[in-house]
Amino acid sequence: MNIYVVRHCKAEGQSPSANLTEEGYLQAELVAEFLHGKNIENIISSPFLRAIQSISPLAEKIQENINVDDRLSERILCGESSPNWLEMLRHTFTDLELCYEGGESSITAMNRALAVITEVKKSGLSNVVIVTHGNLMSLLLKYYDNKFGFEEWASLSNPDVYHLHFEGELPIIQRVWNG
Repeated sequence: MNIYVVRHCKAEGQSPSANLTEEGYLQAELVAEFLHGKNIENIISSPFLRAIQSISPLAEKIQENINVDDRLSERILCGESSPNWLEMLRHTFTDLELCYEGGESSITAMNRALAVITEVKKSGLSNVVIVTHGNLMSLLLKYYDNKFGFEEWASLSNPDVYHLHFEGELPIIQRVWNG
């Protein structure tokens, strides 16, 4: 089983309704070209517009519907904007249960992403694309490889693609995007 975890392309902002930038739309076409030919049988996306727009060219190219799943939404770090959000985020990679007011702990976010992976693994499909956001993607990868942390999150690109190849419980993880 192959799961391609895609981080959305460049967007105009962080709100759920933020569109892709002009560059982001071009990146979405490149993502479609990259994933085309991988026999994708299902596409599951965050409900955020930037995630859906990032995978729409592929969906059109292979004539697959995009299945929206709220569990792939970006993780909310805290309820209010904070000037030191980056340092706050860093701490959540070492203390997975740390939860700021109005936010979601890393372990909670990780578990909702893992629930999607578990369902995909039970689906009987062989090649699936999951489209999400940087922080949630990082937490998902951290579940399978504890070395994945804040620095690895910081090095993600928009877009980014990781290939999870499952033959058993644990996948072989490979960063496959070099765009």
